[in-house]
Amino acid sequence: MRAAPSQRSLLQHAWSMLRRGPAETADIAREVMGMEGNPGAASAAVFSLLGGDDRFHVDDRGLWSRRGGARRPGTPLSRLGYAVVDVETTGGRYETGHRITEVAVVEVRGGAVTDAFHTLVHPGRRVHPATARLTGITNDMLVEAPAFDEVAEEVFRRIAGRVFVAHNATFDWGWVRAQLGDALGDVPEVKRLCTISLARRLAPEVRRRNLDALADFFDIPIHERHRAYGDALATARILLRLLDRAEMMGIGDLHSLRRYRPRKSQRRQRDLFAGAGLPRRSRSLV
Repeated sequence: MRAAPSQRSLLQHAWSMLRRGPAETADIAREVMGMEGNPGAASAAVFSLLGGDDRFHVDDRGLWSRRGGARRPGTPLSRLGYAVVDVETTGGRYETGHRITEVAVVEVRGGAVTDAFHTLVHPGRRVHPATARLTGITNDMLVEAPAFDEVAEEVFRRIAGRVFVAHNATFDWGWVRAQLGDALGDVPEVKRLCTISLARRLAPEVRRRNLDALADFFDIPIHERHRAYGDALATARILLRLLDRAEMMGIGDLHSLRRYRPRKSQRRQRDLFAGAGLPRRSRSLV
C-alpha cells in the first residue's frame, strides 16, 4: 500500500479525481487511498469514505461521481482552528439576571492545544449557594475580578475565525453570545461543534457521554472539575481524540463530520477502535 496524499484530505483528493469523470471503486481505492489488492477491503474503504457523503454518488455498476451542484470538500479538520470554551455562571438563567463568573477559551490547531485564556468574571450579583458548592467559586473570590465588559474583546478575539467547541455547546454558546452582545453589541459568526454530539457519533461504544465519562474513557485527567479552565482543557483533549477517530474514518471536513452517523451495528459495538494505534494522550503546549 502506498501512502495517500498528505496535503489534501482524502475527500478533496476524491473530489479532484472525479472531476475528470466517473470512476470505479477499485480505481478510487488505488489513486485516492493507496490501496491495491484485496478488492473487498478496498471497496469497504471507499464506501466508508464516500458512501455517507451526499456530495458523492455511486450507481448500481459501482461507478462513483460527483453530484451536480455539490460544493467541493472544505478545509481538512486537522487544519482548522478550534476555540474550546467553558463558562461557569451564578446558577440561574440569563433572562433573570444571572451572569458568567468564569470563562475559559482553549485554542486547538494542528492536532495540539496551542494556547489558552481564562479568567474569573465579576457577575454584578451574588452566586447561588448550590452553584458555589459545585464550582468552588465564591462571592469573595469574585470581588476583584474584572467585569465581563473588561474581557469581552479578548473573548471575542479568541473565538472569532475559529470553530466554537464546547461540551454541551448550546449552553456555553448561549451564555457567551448573550454577554458578548451586551458588552460589545456584536457577536462573531462561528461554526459550532458539541463534543457530546460528536462522541455520540464517533465513540458509539461509550454509553455515557458526560465530561467525566468521556475523560475516563480516553484516559484524560480533569484538573479542577467544574472550573472553566479545567473543563475546557479536558474538552479540548477529548476533541483531539474524537478528531483522531474522524481522520481514521476518512471524515475530511466539517460538512462530512456533521452529517456522519454510525451504522446501527457500530452503535452497539464495543471497543470499536481497540488496537487502532491511537495515542493515549493528546499533545499539549499549555
